[in-house]
Amino acid sequence: MACRSPPPPAKHPAPRSRTTIFSLGEDLLLEIFLRLPSLPSLVRAALACRAFAAAVRSSPAFRRRFAALRPPPLLGLFFDYNGAEMPSFRPVRRSSDLDLAAASRGADVFLTRVPSHDDASPGWQIAECRAGCLLLLNQSTDQIAVYNPLSRALDLFPTPPDEFSSGCRGKCVYMDLFLICSDEAPGSFRVVFVCHGKSRLRAAVFSSSTMEWQILPWSKPAPGQPSGKKYWLRGGRQVDGKLYWSHTKQAYKVVLDTTTLQFSFIDLPEHLKGKGHLYMAGGARDGKPCIVSAADFTLSVWFRGADADGVEKWTLDSVIPLEEEVLQATRGSLDDHGDLKVLAILDGIVYLSTFETFIDASVPCWYLFYCLETRKLEKIFHKKDDGHEHPYVMAWPTFLVGNNGSP
Repeated sequence: MACRSPPPPAKHPAPRSRTTIFSLGEDLLLEIFLRLPSLPSLVRAALACRAFAAAVRSSPAFRRRFAALRPPPLLGLFFDYNGAEMPSFRPVRRSSDLDLAAASRGADVFLTRVPSHDDASPGWQIAECRAGCLLLLNQSTDQIAVYNPLSRALDLFPTPPDEFSSGCRGKCVYMDLFLICSDEAPGSFRVVFVCHGKSRLRAAVFSSSTMEWQILPWSKPAPGQPSGKKYWLRGGRQVDGKLYWSHTKQAYKVVLDTTTLQFSFIDLPEHLKGKGHLYMAGGARDGKPCIVSAADFTLSVWFRGADADGVEKWTLDSVIPLEEEVLQATRGSLDDHGDLKVLAILDGIVYLSTFETFIDASVPCWYLFYCLETRKLEKIFHKKDDGHEHPYVMAWPTFLVGNNGSP
């Protein structure tokens, strides 16, 4: 009897291919990323794999949309003390945003990579905080540092050469230092060192590309400036590639265009003349120059732009009473707070503090910020004002930014 051959094995259906997030097209992936709550959350997602980072890096349009919806967040404030003590940092606490907390924890806010010739007295002071970097000056060692606490990138170089300092000696009554970050080449920068003479200014510009200083000539004499007057300009402010200084007594500002490297003079609203302690210059979110003054818990906001005849001038845009919002946020009283002080204006955010510490140095004050676009006031923290404040805003990491540098 013939043997029967065994039946053929049963055919199983071919397994279905699994759909994962890696199967998504780049456009759909970026639409998902657009719904992340903050820049730290986007950075965390992009670090998950190279494909995610490449998708963000390759799309300037996505970065612009994300930046418009989720502006870079405030991580905290650096406090710079008068003397040789190292600056300190106070983080923003947002229990609802764990990625923001992780960014603060991961930053070298103690500036441990910045060298010092004397550990007990490092001698570094913050000149400016810009694009996620600190511009630091050490007058004891004649050194300047540009340090990114998040990436720990450090650039260290000497102050301007003797040619600059000797030309300023005997003529300089004050100095300012500014960090100009490049939008075209992420990671590159310029440092502008400005000497205030008795009636003129002079600048030296350091480029990270050439690692050299360029010495500029003295500006023309300032209008109506008495000979020998000391501290005739208030501290400078940077807005959209230009540096602005208000005169302590006269109704004008000195301007240095960091592209053309030319000094000029512009008017100031007449009723702000000699009242530099009440107002601050800064930039709106679109880069337009603005001035914000604070008095009686009310903000007055001026913008500079061309009028109907094409003439550049300051225009009062709005007067914003904040008494009710401040008292509601802090649960304090007018007698407690005294008034508001404008600390800085960065990308349309006005950083403020109440006046307690200015009245009694042992009493803490409230730090707040106000968005000129959304008209929303928020608390930052409660702390004694024991140093010069520098808001530290997270910048877009260079690994997420394409060659054009645009977020």
